[in-house]
Amino acid sequence: MTSSPRTTARPITGRFVLITLVAFFAVVIGVNALMMRLAISTLPGTEVDSAYGASLAYQKEINAAHEQNARGWNVDAHVERQSDGNATLTLHAKDARGAPLAGLTFSGQLERPTDRRADQRLDVVESGKGDYRGTARGVAPGQWDLVIEADAGGKRLFLSHNRIVLN
Repeated sequence: MTSSPRTTARPITGRFVLITLVAFFAVVIGVNALMMRLAISTLPGTEVDSAYGASLAYQKEINAAHEQNARGWNVDAHVERQSDGNATLTLHAKDARGAPLAGLTFSGQLERPTDRRADQRLDVVESGKGDYRGTARGVAPGQWDLVIEADAGGKRLFLSHNRIVLN
């Protein structure tokens, strides 16, 4: 009879346990570091840069909204996107009596609800009494927030936020 060689199991030593634990935690820490890097590099940004500063300005915003409502202005806005990616904003501004509002400085912005990096400024100019036009290039189709502001003498007199869909 032939006897088969007997294989002996290697004993678990302290050195083996140490190397296994260090390797396990190195893999866990490495994966966590990779995931953190990917999460931070793809973060689109925050709504406000300083929550404390925004909270201090909150009462001013409430007062400005009350003043805006008291003026009773009517600002009609229409945005149209062409197939080449250019978007055109048309504004018609009237006061509470229906007279056109001329001489204001309007500004507009198309903001992506999910990614601040895609925001587009609209260059708005007065095209007639109470009529204003603005354009932006490279506007992708989809949902946008249209933000319109009107200033006169360095003071904001009108602010509007509207969710729109551009095709």
